[in-house]
Amino acid sequence: MTTLSSRQFNQQVNLAKKAAEDGPVIITDRGTPAHVLLSFAAYQRLTGQRQKIADLLAMPEAPDLELVPLLDLPRPADLS
Repeated sequence: MTTLSSRQFNQQVNLAKKAAEDGPVIITDRGTPAHVLLSFAAYQRLTGQRQKIADLLAMPEAPDLELVPLLDLPRPADLS
C-alpha cells in the first residue's frame, strides 16, 4: 500500500495512478488519511459491480470476457 500526502499527490498524479494498479493509495491531509485511490477494477471488485459487455468491448485493453446467461429476460406481453 502506498501513502502520499495531498501535496505529493498533486505533484505526482502519474505516480499515484501507477501505484493504484498494485493496490490502494492512501492520500493524507496534514498526516491524516483522507482519501483512497483505487484502480477501477479494484473498485468494481470491492463494490461487486459486474461489467457490462458494451463497456468491455469499448476497452481494447480489457481482459477476456466471461459471458454469463441472463436469467431475468423480459417476457412478451400477453395481449389475448
